[in-house]
Amino acid sequence: MTDPDQSARLARLEARINALKSPKGEKSHTDEHYSQAHLAWRMVIELVAGLLIGFGIGYGLDYLLGTLPLFLVLFTLLGLIAGIKTMIRSANEIQAKQMADTANAQPAQTGRDERARNGD
Repeated sequence: MTDPDQSARLARLEARINALKSPKGEKSHTDEHYSQAHLAWRMVIELVAGLLIGFGIGYGLDYLLGTLPLFLVLFTLLGLIAGIKTMIRSANEIQAKQMADTANAQPAQTGRDERARNGD
């Protein structure tokens, strides 16, 4: 049969392996950095897309109607406004998600602090 010392060593080794296999709850700094960069690029792309779509529509209308600067300027400004509105909507969505994540993490932290004060 197995030696009690050997089975204790195997139990400790198994506990260490399981601890290393379990997922970590915290994000690494690099994950957060790439997440923020992704959000920034999303907003830039939304703004540029609005500008380009407005420019394209304005240039197309001016080309068809022969009024070169009129619709180009008008629709480029409308595209800029639409891009800014989309950026603001995205920023509000991101902020709401971060506030919800913070609110979900807050009770766990509060409970941990209370247990520490009570000596549990």
